[in-house]
Amino acid sequence: MHPTMRRIGFDNEAYLAEQTRAIVERVERFGRKLYLEFGGKLLYDFHAARVLPGFDPNVKIRLLRQLGDQAEIILCIYAGDIERRKIRADFGITYDSDALKLIDDLRDWRLEVRAVVITRFEDQPAASLFKNKLERRGVRVHTHHATLGYPTDVDLIVSERGYGANTFIETEKPLVVVTGPGPGSGKLATCLSQLYHEHRRGRAAGYAKFETFPIWNLPLKHPVNIAYEAATADLADVNMIDPFHLEAYGETSINYNRDIQSFPLLSRILARISGDEPYYRSPTDMGVNRAASGIADDAVVRSAAVQEVIRRFFRYSCEYAMGLAPKETVQRAELLMRNLGAAPEDRAVVGPAREAASEADHLGKGHDGICCGAALALMDGRVVTGKNSPLLHASSSLLLNALKILAEIPDRIPLLAPSILESITQLKNHVGRKSASLDLEETLIALAISATTNPAAQLAVERLAELQGCEMHLTHMPTRGDEAGLGRLGVNLTSDPSFASKCLFVA
Repeated sequence: MHPTMRRIGFDNEAYLAEQTRAIVERVERFGRKLYLEFGGKLLYDFHAARVLPGFDPNVKIRLLRQLGDQAEIILCIYAGDIERRKIRADFGITYDSDALKLIDDLRDWRLEVRAVVITRFEDQPAASLFKNKLERRGVRVHTHHATLGYPTDVDLIVSERGYGANTFIETEKPLVVVTGPGPGSGKLATCLSQLYHEHRRGRAAGYAKFETFPIWNLPLKHPVNIAYEAATADLADVNMIDPFHLEAYGETSINYNRDIQSFPLLSRILARISGDEPYYRSPTDMGVNRAASGIADDAVVRSAAVQEVIRRFFRYSCEYAMGLAPKETVQRAELLMRNLGAAPEDRAVVGPAREAASEADHLGKGHDGICCGAALALMDGRVVTGKNSPLLHASSSLLLNALKILAEIPDRIPLLAPSILESITQLKNHVGRKSASLDLEETLIALAISATTNPAAQLAVERLAELQGCEMHLTHMPTRGDEAGLGRLGVNLTSDPSFASKCLFVA
């Protein structure tokens, strides 16, 4: 086995034990109720899984299950994100669809969402439709308007016209997890609104924050923390030494600019709500994150985090090429990558993919005058390549080559029946598709059909799961069919910021 493959750097069980203890202690500190703002992803935290090899993407749900009947969940979503159909990049679905998926996924884990809060609601049409959809499926929905006076007039914010104007969400459990898709979903405002109503009712309640990154007790320039900066380069987040924590305790801890900048205001609001002195002396104090306790091999996580920074650079470069990101975001990501002493070519699959594209060009096998290459590193370290042709996209060619290697099928044995390929290409011609070349999604369908009569194809299908988590690079940005298929396979994909076709519109 290749020495860098499948190395584990994170111990989930050690992390779960320490993280559970920290949350339980914080709940006990406030007596009856703790509102815990959950930053990042509650489920499918693939960023954490990439930078902390061994991290279970669903470990936070396991954490909630471990807390048993002590916890319940409030889900927040910003009305503006619904209105402009903001996309969650890792799933390619809108934030409102992600919220629906999250509710379903939590139910699968036997965890119920107490309520959904549509924040900064101003009767936006799409947000109103989303509200109706949820309510007609039996989900309780609250709408909160923008808080009057925020962020300067604390007297107005903490009043009946401020937080008091929001409806109160009745909860029963001592721990209320407040989560939502993406930044700016209104989680903090919802927590503070709930605190206001709790104290108005004479009930003790507190607030805390749970975010996996940045990890407060790792060094400022640790690659894991740098990877967080790269992941939020579009938000211009910057990791910083927490000056409040340093002054209060004489200890260095890491936080990020938005939390540090907002802490004086948040501290004043908390003090006004509770009618007492602030119960936190620093942004770090607010957090309950114990991710560092799970790091079992620092060298492994450092290496993985550097690779994540390179992935982010490729992603932003592609988004810039498509007009979805400004040049400044690409430059921030590149600067972070260079500061770690890394380059795009340090991603092991980049060179082989580009070599495959050059070979296709030399052989004249490109389509539409463009030659594309793909490379994938299997879990045992072997690198497989593919290139495009009039019959297959580069990713499709790569898939078939990789499955043959995994299933130990000789290269001369075809996996796709010629009759099936001919039928698909004819269909594409009949419906007006410009290219008869099969994208990855079409190739997967063709492979599944071929498996009914071809034992070799069936063997290949049985090895598909082994591609999950493999590293892959394309010399072109994937088409929709390639991207959908690769998403289902669960590979960690990057691509050069080049288009696979000269056409401006690709169906």
